[in-house]
Amino acid sequence: MNISDELYQQVILDHNKKPRNFGKLEGATHFAEGFNPLCGDHYNVYLTVDDSGIIENAMFEGSGCAISKASASMMTQAIKGQTIEFAKSLFDQFHKLVTGETVTDDGNKLLGKLQVFAGVCRYPARVKCAALSWHTLTGAIDESQDTVTTE
Repeated sequence: MNISDELYQQVILDHNKKPRNFGKLEGATHFAEGFNPLCGDHYNVYLTVDDSGIIENAMFEGSGCAISKASASMMTQAIKGQTIEFAKSLFDQFHKLVTGETVTDDGNKLLGKLQVFAGVCRYPARVKCAALSWHTLTGAIDESQDTVTTE
């Protein structure tokens, strides 16, 4: 096992056992429900966004595999205090990363610790697990009333 695989496993296990920002966010201004029908992962993403477009708080709740929970946990950490536009750009780079597309140096800088998910692209069935909370984030930003799916 190489060092990046080992780090990936450690980070996933840590965020799965002790997810950050886990729970319902009372007073959320934005909300979306996400569901992966292939595996049953199901998450709600809550945001509090101020009038200037800053994400003041982000939380999630639900259940799913270790990869989906770790991804949601790290996502909420990464977007807190950031703008909606930053969150959208981060989603674009994260999606490229987990689907095996080329990520530029600027994209890698933007991703920071999220680069640990780069190995997901080697397991196509797991890409949707890693991406579910991110698609749900997009649904929350767009104030979608429909359940977001990975299909």
